Amino acid sequence: MNACQEDNFDGSSDIQLEFSLDTLKFDTVFTQLGSATRTIKAYNPHSRPIMISEVYLEEQANSKFRINVDGYAVDSGDKALEIPVAANDSIYIFVEVTIDPDAPLSISPFVLHENLIFETNGNNQNVVLEAFGQNANYIPSQFSGGTINLLTCDMGMEIWDDPKPYVIYGVLVVDSCEIVLPAGTDIYVHGGIVNLQDGTIYNDGIWFFGSESKLTVNGTVNQPVTIQGDRLEEDFQEVKGQWGGIRLGTGNNTHTIQHAIIKNSIVGLRVDSMATLEMSHTQIRNTSNSGLLGVHANVQATNCLFADNGGHSVQLEFGGNYQLDYCTLSNFGTDASTFKVSNTLCLDEFCSACLGNDLNAQLRNCIIVGSRSDELSFFDRQCADGDAFNVSFENCIVRVDELLEDYPDFFSVNCINNSCFQYNSGDDLFEDYFDGDYHLDSLSIANDKGISLSNVFVDLDEVARDGLTPDVGCYESLYD
Repeated sequence: MNACQEDNFDGSSDIQLEFSLDTLKFDTVFTQLGSATRTIKAYNPHSRPIMISEVYLEEQANSKFRINVDGYAVDSGDKALEIPVAANDSIYIFVEVTIDPDAPLSISPFVLHENLIFETNGNNQNVVLEAFGQNANYIPSQFSGGTINLLTCDMGMEIWDDPKPYVIYGVLVVDSCEIVLPAGTDIYVHGGIVNLQDGTIYNDGIWFFGSESKLTVNGTVNQPVTIQGDRLEEDFQEVKGQWGGIRLGTGNNTHTIQHAIIKNSIVGLRVDSMATLEMSHTQIRNTSNSGLLGVHANVQATNCLFADNGGHSVQLEFGGNYQLDYCTLSNFGTDASTFKVSNTLCLDEFCSACLGNDLNAQLRNCIIVGSRSDELSFFDRQCADGDAFNVSFENCIVRVDELLEDYPDFFSVNCINNSCFQYNSGDDLFEDYFDGDYHLDSLSIANDKGISLSNVFVDLDEVARDGLTPDVGCYESLYD
C-alpha cells in the first residue's frame, strides 16, 4: 500500500464504526459437543476510507470463540491488524464457538459472555458475544436476557425437579404460581447491567414473586438448594453483585425456605410489605448490598447465617414483625452496620416528612458482630403518634459502643434480663471468619451462652443443640 493511499484514510480521533448488531447471540443450547458460526457486519458510514487498527477477542488465548475478519482467520490469542474499510462500505466478521456441554462449569459455564473489540484511530468499540455452554433449563428461555418475563401457572404449582440445573435469564416475575425447589436443586441466575433504549439502566437477574405467588424451598442438610450467579469460574467464586437478587413482593402468602444457600447477588433476599417468610438453616452470603432486607414484612428466621455482605447483613425498614433465633450476623470489613432496624420511611433527604409503622423485632441466641465499633443501628422516628419501636435481644452477643450514648439503658432495657454479652475486638468467636468459616472456636465466647428454646433442637448443620446451655449463633460448638 503506497503512501498516497495511506494518506487517504480518515485518521480523525472521533471516527466510529457501526455494527449490524450490538450483541451476537448463539441461541443454540448444545446437548452434545458441537460448533456454531454467526456473522456480523462492521460498517464505515463515512465518506473516506478508514483503517481499523486491530480486532481481537477480549479473553484472547482463553477465549472459547474464534474469529475470521474479512477473510483473515485469527488464531487463538492473536489479533487482526490493519483492516481497511472503503468509504460507505462494510466488512464481514465470522465468529465461531465450539461447546462441550459436559465439560466442567469452570471451562464451559452456563453463559459464555465476551467482548469482540475493535480499535480505530485510538477509539475502542465492542460487540458482545454470547453463547450457552451447558445443557440446562433456561428459564423462561435462552432468548430472555435483558427483558422482563412473566411465569404463571393459574394458581397451580411448578416443581423444579429436573436433574439438570435451572438458569434464570433476565428478570423473572412469578405470578399466580407456587415454585417448589426440592432438595439438591441448583439455580443459577444470569445478571449484568442492561441499558434500555429509553436510557433506563438496571441489573439483570432478578427473581420476583408477585402477590399471588409463593416460593417453597425444601433443601436438606446434605442436599441444600443453591441459588447463585451463573459464573462459576474460579475468578468469580467470591465476586459480589453478580445478579439482582430474590424479591418477595407484597402479598399474603407464606414463603418457606429451608436449607438454602443464596450468594453473590446484590441484595440476597428482599421481603416486601405484608409478605411473610419462614426461613431456617439458610445462608445468605457475599452480597454487594444487604443480605436480608425486610420492608414492613413478617419474617421468622431460625439457624440462619448472614455473612460477608457489602451492606447490612440484616436490614429491617419501615416497621414489621421479625423473629430471629439462633442466627449469626457477621460483617467484618464492611462500613455498614451488621444489623439495622427502623420503623420509618423517609420521604425526603432530611426525613422531615415520613411514614411510620410499628416495629417489633425479637432476637434470641444471636451473634451480631463485625469490624465496626457499633454493629447495631437504630432509627426510631415518630412519624405518627404511637409508632412502636420494640427491639429486644435475649442471650445475644453484640458489638456496641457509641450506641450506648443514645441508649444508655440498652443492656438493661433492650436486652431481656440483661442477658446480652458484649463482643470486643480480639475476643475468640469463630473458627476463621477470614476464610468464611463461622463455626465456633473452641474458646468462643458464644459457647454455652444461649437459652434453651423449646422448638429448636439442632443447629444449621443439624448438629444437636445442648438442651440446657446451648451455644449462641447458627452453629453449635463441635468442641462441647
